[in-house]
Amino acid sequence: MVTSGGPEPAGTAESDHSPPLRTADEPRPPDGAPDGPPSGPQRLQKVLAAAGLGSRRVCEELIGAGRVEVDGVRVEEQGMRVDPDTAVVRVDGQRISVAPGRIYLAVNKPRGVVSAMSDPHGRRTLADLVTDRPERLFHVGRLDADTEGLILLTNDGDLAQRLSHPSYEMRKTYLAEVEGSVGKSTARRVLDGVELDDGPVVPDGFRVVDRLSGRTLVEVVLHEGRNRIVRRLLAEVGHPVRRLVRTRIGSVALGELPPGAVRDLSRAELAALYDAVDP
Repeated sequence: MVTSGGPEPAGTAESDHSPPLRTADEPRPPDGAPDGPPSGPQRLQKVLAAAGLGSRRVCEELIGAGRVEVDGVRVEEQGMRVDPDTAVVRVDGQRISVAPGRIYLAVNKPRGVVSAMSDPHGRRTLADLVTDRPERLFHVGRLDADTEGLILLTNDGDLAQRLSHPSYEMRKTYLAEVEGSVGKSTARRVLDGVELDDGPVVPDGFRVVDRLSGRTLVEVVLHEGRNRIVRRLLAEVGHPVRRLVRTRIGSVALGELPPGAVRDLSRAELAALYDAVDP
């Protein structure tokens, strides 16, 4: 069985670049904006408090201590007004999401679920996993229907576009159960690069995790996302995939999240994602 526990290096992808955010029937929100009107300029301490940094008094103390930056400039005086929809705010150097109404979710997509928010054929979709969320969410990248594991949902159009763009080379990690016994020579061949019908693929990482009866559990780390690239890579070296799970996207790990379950990203996870794609 493929599991997702234990430490994992930062990783890569299965099928999730261009145009990965939505299917044709999913309208695109304005870049960087959630549903609803912009909130307009507000006092910085109010914006920080609304983002969960503490009471306004605590946030005033953070500002007074010089621990807050807005658009790259350290703020030490009270009363500054910022637009939470556009301001880049950091506390102790960590990017904070301050725009109201923003949602950032990690989902463990089960096998058979389509990476879309709707499906004309009536198949189960990601929307069926977040029926309790009133926001209009869309997915960051894709996983094949028969691939399981981590996928992100958000209503932050700007961050999602950046995370999905090939130029940022967001690493993703996969755990694959393959047929046969993977030896050292095969591992070296994979790491040296394998020629596929649409060009070479050179993984960022590859290792044998466990050996089973007639099967091997391997971890693959990639920074690109071509159609079914993990499956095609492993089949090319003689080890067809029996089961495939994505366990990490950049700083976000699947961990012990059960299949079909959803959780909010932590502030540290979100800050690391922002840092990975900030120009």
